[in-house]
Amino acid sequence: MTLFPEMIGQGMNTSILGRAIQSGAIELEIRNIREYTLNKHLKVDDYPYGGGAGMVMEAEPVYRCYESICSDAGCVPRVVYLTPQGRVFRQEMVREYAMEENIIFLCGHYEGIDERVLEEIVTDYVSIGDYVLTGGELPAMVMMDAIARLVPGVLSNEESADTESFSDGLLEYPQYTRPPEILGRKVPEVLLSGHHENIRKWRQEQSIQRTQERRPDLYEMWREEG
Repeated sequence: MTLFPEMIGQGMNTSILGRAIQSGAIELEIRNIREYTLNKHLKVDDYPYGGGAGMVMEAEPVYRCYESICSDAGCVPRVVYLTPQGRVFRQEMVREYAMEENIIFLCGHYEGIDERVLEEIVTDYVSIGDYVLTGGELPAMVMMDAIARLVPGVLSNEESADTESFSDGLLEYPQYTRPPEILGRKVPEVLLSGHHENIRKWRQEQSIQRTQERRPDLYEMWREEG
């Protein structure tokens, strides 16, 4: 649900996600909230009660859009509202959302959306970080990208989703490719050895070390859970 459908379409119909949509592994439907207003000028915002800077998105077109989606889907999907006031998006949430059959992403703009419709339809308030963006489209695409990657058939090599950063609470180990030496730096000998168990141990050690150095908060969480 967005005021800028072309932004979502351009961002999502490329690369891995574009191929996943074409293959039917995931389905993306973009609804333009403006199409659900009764205003002949397709205006969907108004001045806030009580005064203040900026404009507020009206409840009515948002709710009509939501009702239309529910009717077409034959169910009442989970509704994610992208807002800096929500809980911060993390990998465990990615795994949770990947289990859903349908998800609605509600993208706000201006100073936000009339609180009454949020209270009526929103199930999840989610933020991608402690900063403010011009709208919810970019956060929605970040979430959709992360979630889609865990849907079967989206990645050509599904193992890659199991070995990346955050899959086991740690950051991913460093990666190398050909040539074996460049810029005066060599690929670690263990990766050229062909000894799979030694490679596995090296990668685990590197993940632990990298997490401890770069994300001590994650490292402490990993230690506590381990």
